[in-house]
Amino acid sequence: MKELAVLTSHPIQYQAPLFRKLAERSELNVTVYFCWNFGVKKPDLDREFGVTVKWDTPVLEGYKYKFLKNLSLRPSTGFWGQINFGIIPALLWKKYDAVLIFGWNSLTNWLAFGVAVLSGSKVLMRGESPLNQESSRPYWKLAIKRMVLKRLFKRISAFLCIGEENRKFYEHYGAAKEKLFFAPYAVDNNFFMSEAARLFPKKSELRKLLGLKGNKFIFLFVGKFIDKKRPMDLIRAYELVKDPKKALVMVGDGILKEEAAKYVREQGIENVIFAGFKNQTELPEYYALADALVLPSGSGETWGLVVNEAMCFGLSVIVSDVVGCGPDLVKQDENGFVFHLGNIKELSHCLEELAADPEKKERFGKRSIEIIRDFSFDKDADAIASSLGPIK
Repeated sequence: MKELAVLTSHPIQYQAPLFRKLAERSELNVTVYFCWNFGVKKPDLDREFGVTVKWDTPVLEGYKYKFLKNLSLRPSTGFWGQINFGIIPALLWKKYDAVLIFGWNSLTNWLAFGVAVLSGSKVLMRGESPLNQESSRPYWKLAIKRMVLKRLFKRISAFLCIGEENRKFYEHYGAAKEKLFFAPYAVDNNFFMSEAARLFPKKSELRKLLGLKGNKFIFLFVGKFIDKKRPMDLIRAYELVKDPKKALVMVGDGILKEEAAKYVREQGIENVIFAGFKNQTELPEYYALADALVLPSGSGETWGLVVNEAMCFGLSVIVSDVVGCGPDLVKQDENGFVFHLGNIKELSHCLEELAADPEKKERFGKRSIEIIRDFSFDKDADAIASSLGPIK
């Protein structure tokens, strides 16, 4: 049996099902170490959402875990937001065959790298960075990053690539091809697909609850109202769509929400609904009532897991060419469209083309389900087990 330590920032609804999958494997003994207890014991403020968050799905069930004492005065996902010296004795007292570390953007992660190397444990890396967003950074930052990551990556035993752009990122910074393992970024497909089957018969009822009557084509936005997500791009593109049988439902909260709502009011844009922040158990109803998901995000959208979720509901998807998941999940004119970031007219054309063609919507939806089946936690667990090598 292999002893595997997992280090991550805090309990995250997207990671918990993966940890449970790993715990189910008889050849692995897994312990998860958390640097921070965000959203677990009490609601905590998510600064980007602008609301307090406490996850309403189980994030600590089905696997072994420990919370490390965080000495940071301002806990966060930033570098100085996780200062957990307890990771040092945790990795030294028990001999782990490998340590799975999520990225390199915290002091604690770097402490774990050092201890793992000194103790002879393998280091498995799972990050999100896509190569196509590197060009937006200043040259001097890229030069420093290249110097640091090239040295770090020589010490990594295996890289768990979440997608095509992430694989290219590791190779660009010197990762050897034989160390790359495809571990697709996933959501709980079984949960979302079962919710889709349960809610599909209620589609008309769900629409009526939002005040959406008639046979409208509904575009859906799910995310934080922040610059990175570019919600105003979608609203302006939607405004240009001539088809009167359309609606836009925007799920989420954040600093740009008031600006967006004000613009909709002042321009008299019809059938735009701001639904506010929705927790995990509430989201399926919004995917179920929609026809297409739109994610117009810019740099910083390293993947976009809402695309995975929407595809489990058989939705068409439209994303910008910067969104990390685009090359893997959005096949042009097969299950959706990829448009050039910030091109409002092009995005509007994508919206209009989908709304005007019911057959295309159905075909795209079926293809979305076919594609997303390959992006599962089962494949992730297999990749992690393979990266550890044969059981002795």
